[in-house]
Amino acid sequence: CSCLKDKRYLCYMASKSKEYYDKNPKAKAKKLKYDKEYQKSKRQVENRTSRNAARNEMKKKRKVGKTQDVHHKNNNPKDNRPSNLSVISRSKNRAKKKPCKRKKK
Repeated sequence: CSCLKDKRYLCYMASKSKEYYDKNPKAKAKKLKYDKEYQKSKRQVENRTSRNAARNEMKKKRKVGKTQDVHHKNNNPKDNRPSNLSVISRSKNRAKKKPCKRKKK
């Protein structure tokens, strides 16, 4: 990955397609097991709780609709300051590249 050479470079990993997992039941089972364990991790639970709190706060202010996401401008889901939050469409939010968190060797 070229992000190891340049910290400013944003990268993301492309996931395998739905068709791949439909054709490979063993791979699908392995992925589901991994996803379940990953979502139970303390860090992911904290991040999800914080994201939900940000969304609920924006709902109270009537700033977010059903087809919109609350975007954290600095990509830190625990930073729920109003200045760090914006409302954008789901497709735009999920298409944004996230910073690479890989460590250099």
